[in-house]
Amino acid sequence: MSGNLTHKDTNRRFVNQICFCALVLLASCVLCPADRIVLKEGQIITGDILTEKKTQVYIDIGITVLAVPKDKILEYEYSETLTVDDVDAGLISDSSKEPANAEETGNKLYKTANLGRTTIEKCVEAVSEAVVLVSSPGGLGSGFFINEDGYLITNYHVIERETRIEVTVFRKTKNGFEKDKFKKVKIEAINPFVDLALLRIVPAGKDENVKVKFVHLGDIDRIKAGEQVFAIGNPLGLERTVTNGLISTKNRAFQGLLYIQTNADINPGNSGGPLFNLSGEVIGVTNMGYVFYGGLGFAIPVNYVKHFIDNRDAFTYDKDNPNTGYRYIQPDRRRNKSNPKFLKRGS
Repeated sequence: MSGNLTHKDTNRRFVNQICFCALVLLASCVLCPADRIVLKEGQIITGDILTEKKTQVYIDIGITVLAVPKDKILEYEYSETLTVDDVDAGLISDSSKEPANAEETGNKLYKTANLGRTTIEKCVEAVSEAVVLVSSPGGLGSGFFINEDGYLITNYHVIERETRIEVTVFRKTKNGFEKDKFKKVKIEAINPFVDLALLRIVPAGKDENVKVKFVHLGDIDRIKAGEQVFAIGNPLGLERTVTNGLISTKNRAFQGLLYIQTNADINPGNSGGPLFNLSGEVIGVTNMGYVFYGGLGFAIPVNYVKHFIDNRDAFTYDKDNPNTGYRYIQPDRRRNKSNPKFLKRGS
């Protein structure tokens, strides 16, 4: 009998050791939860969200891939999966010591942050106030604030040969959005070659301090082809339009420069607007698209934007230079093309 008890005890120890080893292996592999889908009935599905379609979200739960109908979903969110080894090696900051959305500080005009991924709906709600309408006598485009002091980025071609520039800010209220127009806008720097311009809105009163919502600049090295992105802009004057798609490639070459290619719709009026990842970080500035072909849009990578802002003193706008911003109207042509009378007399 004692031998049987010893045998059972040994079996229990073996099973406990196996379970303990399994838990240790699981803990060493995953430190924090994977992507999460919360259903309307309260159930939670965890796994790796593969893609988002119009009516379904596909999630890999390890043994199979589930297609979850969107009308059954309350919310879903992406979460970076960290390993214990990564944290111990110092490759990834420990979330208990530093929040995932902590801003990187410095003496820069813009802010960067490593924000967690979420849904397009939540991103749009968070960043939409930072996207503006940029207009001039020559046309209109889009732009976005990079800090709370009113500095914004747009395309150079949106304000090319113009000095009378207006910026319309859309402020969120309980009843929707209200327009706030700034008719005094200063051109801080321009780079026609890269097609970027740095502007600053000027308060109406001397003592008035303007504080605006702004967005963070992302990191081009962290994005991948196939990643979901979205753009906010004013195509054809249709304010605050949101379009979404994928990154077709992150390094499409045109005339010696690299661009992000996306199948998100980019139309006239989107120019100068931001292209976001699902963390709500700006990864590019939309500037080109084929009008007669869908799914071919292009954006200036955010690393070009950072370089332009960091070296803005080299691109400072000079109002005394006739080639930087002033629009010269061509004189009327002569209606009578015959020679003047005094020339006829002298002949």
